[in-house]
Amino acid sequence: MLQGISEMRQTTRFALTVAGTAAIAVAAALPVHAEVVVRGEEGRPLSEIRKAPASIYPDLHTITAQPSPSEVKPEFLGPVVMMKSAHIDLEKGTATLPLRKGRLKDGRPIWFIITDTTDENLSNLHGVNYAPKLAYGLTGTAARHATIEKDGTFIFNTGSVDFKPVLSVVPGPANAPFPPKSFQPGSVGDATYTPLVYVDNSAKSVLLNAPVVSMASEEELNTMCNGNADHSKVHDKVVAICPRDETVTLSLTLGFTFDKPIQYLSTEANDPLVASLENATYAPALKSLPFALEDASPGESAERIVVVVNGPTGLDNPQRQGLVSALTDGRGPLNVLGGIPTINLDYSPMWRLFPAVWTDEAIAKGYRYRMTSALQAAEMATRGLIKSLDGGEFRAVGFVVNCPIVYRIN
Repeated sequence: MLQGISEMRQTTRFALTVAGTAAIAVAAALPVHAEVVVRGEEGRPLSEIRKAPASIYPDLHTITAQPSPSEVKPEFLGPVVMMKSAHIDLEKGTATLPLRKGRLKDGRPIWFIITDTTDENLSNLHGVNYAPKLAYGLTGTAARHATIEKDGTFIFNTGSVDFKPVLSVVPGPANAPFPPKSFQPGSVGDATYTPLVYVDNSAKSVLLNAPVVSMASEEELNTMCNGNADHSKVHDKVVAICPRDETVTLSLTLGFTFDKPIQYLSTEANDPLVASLENATYAPALKSLPFALEDASPGESAERIVVVVNGPTGLDNPQRQGLVSALTDGRGPLNVLGGIPTINLDYSPMWRLFPAVWTDEAIAKGYRYRMTSALQAAEMATRGLIKSLDGGEFRAVGFVVNCPIVYRIN
């Protein structure tokens, strides 16, 4: 989350996204099964590593080659497509997903994607992530309700998104770019909008992660099939959108989980600053999401994400990481996520934010480095080398971001 600084459509063009994601995806109907559309340059026939694709290369120069052990068993080393409904372009750092149609009860159109469900069979059927502990998200305003009509149209009882605001993040002074001088999320949900949707007329209880990407008319969106997305009408992560072909292409974010690089979407956050940095929709209703317990506790609906604040900087620095780097170097902050499918049992697309601030002692002694595992962050915290934003203990601070996993790189 808290992505890199590209794709802004105003004077500063700052937001923490994967750089270089101005891509146009294949505007064709998606097949039933996923495929990696563009893998990039292949390695030598007998080599177990290869050059990283363009969207990854500035931060990682090598990745696992194929064939890989993960093709035999997903838990093993190698690439894994997590969101099987997606076409993935590793060169451009994008994913093309099925575009779903719906409307509010008052008739306004809703265009959305489905990324996760709380039912394993339905997740397999729809080619999305299975997130069982997301079931604990049916609390307060954290989820809204919908019914599905006989033609497959979703009718939402409530929840709209205003896409007209202009995304803006203006860094602070050169010696202290974070926190930003000013910021504005590019899309804002009303008090009842949340991506979590409970389907009322399903025979089995199921909660969907269904982020809204537009509320424009079909005619308006069909002018964006080949790119040139109008971000006053669509989510800021949208590169191309095409109701005619039932597809939408979104830019991906590079991060790490337990030493493995991954790519993920970033669609909503419950705080306006986080939403601005993420190129995400500000969704205040997600403040009702339960997230204060330990990862595997009953009632815990979110997983942890470590966001380094003041890591090493410099585009050529192989240890580069963090918000200060993102705001000065123009690349993503390389956040560290907790468990994902194939690695752990506690995956959720909802991530509770653990800000990580390297202490003056750690900086003076040269201990800072690029962390790639939540366990590393915990280790540094127990040694007193990492603190929270306020100088207190390393901990969750109340921010939640919706970041569904799309692809495991290694």
